[in-house]
Amino acid sequence: MSSLSQKIAAAFSILLLSVCLPGCGNSERTTNTDTAESTVTAETPTRTKNIIVMIGDGMGFNHYRAASLFLYGEPEGQPYTAFPLRIAMSTYPATGQYDPDTFWATFDAARQGATDSAAAATAMATGSKTYRYAVGVDAERRKLPNIVETAEASGRATGIVTSVQFSHATPAGFGAHNPTRKNYEEIARDLLTKSGLEVLMGSGHPWYDDSGQLRETPNSYSFIGGESTWDALLQGDMGNDCDKDGIIDPWTLIEEREAFRKLADGATPKRVLGIARVARTLQQKRGEAGEVSDKAFAQPFITSVPTLAEMSRGALNVLDNDPDGFFLMIEGGAIDWASHANQTDRMIEEQVDFDRAVASVIKWVETHSSWQDTLLIVTADHECGFLNGAGPSTQWNPLVSKGILHQPSVQWHSTGHTNALVPLFAKGAGTQLLREEVRPRPDPVRGPYLDNTSVGNVVMTLLAPKRH
Repeated sequence: MSSLSQKIAAAFSILLLSVCLPGCGNSERTTNTDTAESTVTAETPTRTKNIIVMIGDGMGFNHYRAASLFLYGEPEGQPYTAFPLRIAMSTYPATGQYDPDTFWATFDAARQGATDSAAAATAMATGSKTYRYAVGVDAERRKLPNIVETAEASGRATGIVTSVQFSHATPAGFGAHNPTRKNYEEIARDLLTKSGLEVLMGSGHPWYDDSGQLRETPNSYSFIGGESTWDALLQGDMGNDCDKDGIIDPWTLIEEREAFRKLADGATPKRVLGIARVARTLQQKRGEAGEVSDKAFAQPFITSVPTLAEMSRGALNVLDNDPDGFFLMIEGGAIDWASHANQTDRMIEEQVDFDRAVASVIKWVETHSSWQDTLLIVTADHECGFLNGAGPSTQWNPLVSKGILHQPSVQWHSTGHTNALVPLFAKGAGTQLLREEVRPRPDPVRGPYLDNTSVGNVVMTLLAPKRH
């Protein structure tokens, strides 16, 4: 075994222990067609206490399967692939559609009519389709009520966590309203000064570069709301009345990795803004331009920034202080970024980081809550890169394993988003309502599927405000 292989194997002996939960090695499962009844007894509650939506940005079926083949040697090794609900989901925007017959009959159909993260996040956060680049508004640019606002009205705490900038498209779609996702500074200020969020975490630090190194001069302040906003955050003067009690609730800013880790246990501030000390993504953009290995986990990671799992654990510890429950959206945002660049190694790294975050959330549910109180949805906003198995470029090919800790044979057929169905996994209180959203005609390959608007509609039903 080479020195590099030995280093990777040693690293992953630890990673396997941290990722794998009971039952995660079961290879006898189907992801997209199994709608067997859940073992959870209270599956159709009138009101679910805690709801967690985890989004792998750009994650198609072959993305999570590629990471599973790399880590486990089988295509369905992650713990969430054993969830009671394993189904597909369509993601097209307001002007598109998904036609199962056309999609599978014409290879190029996947690249037609694709959504973007803003429109897809808006659909999942509001239950309404909209145009590409729209954030929390409909086709006429009117504000749409979203999940965060519904949760706040019900008395719950709310949070958004991402591995990219918190004002980027997916987090913005859940907590802001803007006619275009490109208005980062406006979106950031809305999230910081108008929303009721108790937790907001991501990257976008103005003083650090993509490798986590301190800059001599600051980069753009736009992703955190402008220079004056950043100065106010540093002074502890930024905030708003998030709980409507007439008192301003300032943000507590954390930046260091150790601060994110400490947030996972013990007492917490009422409101936390976590900005990791890195520019655009936690890890995917690290290194010099073009310095990308052909082996996942071969290049050293930035050790000064938190993992998505560490951020997630901290967010959960803040939000579970609310006796009424909470809503939390967690995004693995750079799966999409790596897929746009057709970086197989970075995509697998980002997918594994997302999978580890899911595993940590599952552990939290089973340790600090229960599946009778909590609903966990794991899904994607869209597929990116048209990822396929190696083989003829005009047909659908399965992924081929090369063994544990080796990247499977794949082909990328796009540098953009596609209209392919994406996976959705769900477990906990309210899962049955998602089953009831299945489209009348199944997909010939993926089987039963629902639409991304079903996520918003079901979650807002389960977040129905308390009756006094």
